[in-house]
Amino acid sequence: GLRTICDTLRDMDETVVAVLGTIADGKVVFAACAGKAAVKMGAHAGNLLKAAAKVCGGGGGGRPNMAQAGGKLPEKIPEALACAKTVMEKQIIK
Repeated sequence: GLRTICDTLRDMDETVVAVLGTIADGKVVFAACAGKAAVKMGAHAGNLLKAAAKVCGGGGGGRPNMAQAGGKLPEKIPEALACAKTVMEKQIIK
């Protein structure tokens, strides 16, 4: 489901960078995407999720435009999303 939402967001806006997270069966599931224009500006969905998943005691990654990851600590999702935001702000070339 998260991947489908990411695909829809990416198709709607080439500048989008999104990190989505949920809990499934007590585990953390993340998906991230970056539109073509965002990737050209330096966004990398795989690197965003690598950092976020680490906060939640997990791992993952992927391509610049799409990535998936997981983790074991659902209570850390807010901290993981904040981490992804910090990483994204450093990635984007202004």
